[in-house]
Amino acid sequence: MSSVSAVDAVASALPAAAASTPATTAPTAGDDAFATSLAGAVDDLRGLQSTADQLNVAAVTGDLDDIHAAMIASTRAAVTLELVTAVRNKGVDAFNEIMRMQA
Repeated sequence: MSSVSAVDAVASALPAAAASTPATTAPTAGDDAFATSLAGAVDDLRGLQSTADQLNVAAVTGDLDDIHAAMIASTRAAVTLELVTAVRNKGVDAFNEIMRMQA
């Protein structure tokens, strides 16, 4: 799965999870879908990083004919990592804000 689909998965899950979250603390099916979307995005990131690593090794050993493929794969992995990190940071910030409001 490409980084674009990982971005789409995270972006589509964010509004759906926010709209379906009830005021109670019991987990719902929407929570499971959000967790599944985030897990899928992380799995996609691992795949992109693995592909980028394989292409980088091929470039270093001289087995790669098109260096552009390695650069594109590395950039896609880096951008996806930044996206996943930003979503994680926003989630942690939201959790801390909720905990601060309860105190």
